[in-house]
Amino acid sequence: MSKKSEVTAVQKNGITEGIIWQQILLFFFPILFGTFFQQLYNTADAIIVGRFVGKEALSAVGGTTGTLINLLVGFFVGMSSGASVVVSQYYGAQQAENVKKSVHTAFCLAIGGGVVLMIIGQLFSPLAIRLMGAPAEIIDYSVTYLRIYFLGVIGNLIYNMGAAILRAVGDSKRPLYFLIAACLTNIVLDILFVVILKMEVAGAALATIMSQLMAALLVLRTLMKTQDSYRFEFKSLKLDKPIFRKVIKIGLPTGLQSMMYSISNIVIQAKLNTFGTNTIAAWAVFGKIDGIFWMAMDALSISITTFAGQNFGAGKIDRLKKGTYVGLGLTLAVTAILAGAVMNFGAPISSLFTDDAAVLDEAMRIILFQAPFWFCYSCVNVFPSTLRGLGDTLIPMLIICFGTCVLRVIWIMTAGAMVPTLRTTLLSYPISWSMTSIAFLIYYYRFSAMKKLK
Repeated sequence: MSKKSEVTAVQKNGITEGIIWQQILLFFFPILFGTFFQQLYNTADAIIVGRFVGKEALSAVGGTTGTLINLLVGFFVGMSSGASVVVSQYYGAQQAENVKKSVHTAFCLAIGGGVVLMIIGQLFSPLAIRLMGAPAEIIDYSVTYLRIYFLGVIGNLIYNMGAAILRAVGDSKRPLYFLIAACLTNIVLDILFVVILKMEVAGAALATIMSQLMAALLVLRTLMKTQDSYRFEFKSLKLDKPIFRKVIKIGLPTGLQSMMYSISNIVIQAKLNTFGTNTIAAWAVFGKIDGIFWMAMDALSISITTFAGQNFGAGKIDRLKKGTYVGLGLTLAVTAILAGAVMNFGAPISSLFTDDAAVLDEAMRIILFQAPFWFCYSCVNVFPSTLRGLGDTLIPMLIICFGTCVLRVIWIMTAGAMVPTLRTTLLSYPISWSMTSIAFLIYYYRFSAMKKLK
């Protein structure tokens, strides 16, 4: 590929040119819709299982298993962000050979990680479910779902890595199209396996891994057909050690950060399990509604990181710094819209999952308590996303790990033990978000890599 065509490709995606808020939003919306359809994977499972199998199956598919999946899969998806940053920096700097090496190194990581997760999922699912204190009536459902899910986890990681690469070079639309196709496939297969063939949670798990495999094949086909520097070729599948070390340096803190999030959520889930099946089911319902907020935050985070990475690679430091404030403003606006919508329409949305009155009442109490506190998370979403684009990931990871994991665990073990109520447990979220936001404000303006840029 000629240097001239590479320059054209970089300028065409608009990330290093144009009005900042428009470019971030143009990148944000396809990712948002993509994460929406990715969220719809498990949401479709939860709705169909909750309606046609029961609240015990809903508790298994939407609660305990989701927390464990996020722990393991979230680590490797976090690692893919390291590959995304490396690709975006090389792409912004117009270094075609390094882009090629980065792409193939990233896929080596995805395939290897998928094999490891598949083995872990088969061996340790029963033990993990029991250690979390899941009620006896949901254990079998949970183990069945996890074991089938992890059989197909390689497809999940390949899709996420391929989508991260496409987004890194400014293409956020095609990952969206692939997710829409996979999501619709998942819903059709859910109906076939769960409703018609009566396969219960096993059918929901099969529908999920089959649709994820389809998304993986679509993203691979796209990367194999492109003539740009990020083209994927099986014959070039090789681990480049210097680039791998760079991917690990950037991605490992993000992966560990994701794991720490999940560990704290496992502690909270174990605490919630002590309140009984109704609370577990209500938390599972809230988790799907809460997922609307998190998918928006994830989309903004990816957009801001990619914006920062490409502008840093292109040497446009003033534009990079302005992007942080634009991203913060957009985050606050999106949070306000979503919090208002969820608080007003939480009841009818919850009723999609179950008609159990006790579960619905509990779910609504959780929604009205949690949603107003989403604002506390804004700084935690924006500042580390910008710093990740610069490759500054270690200290942000440590801040997030302490603020969102250690602090929550301490809260659950102290305040949660002294006042063992649902509200005390839920308070762990806004308290940790607020403390972590304050820490990021201090780090970003006084000590981070951003302060050193000229």
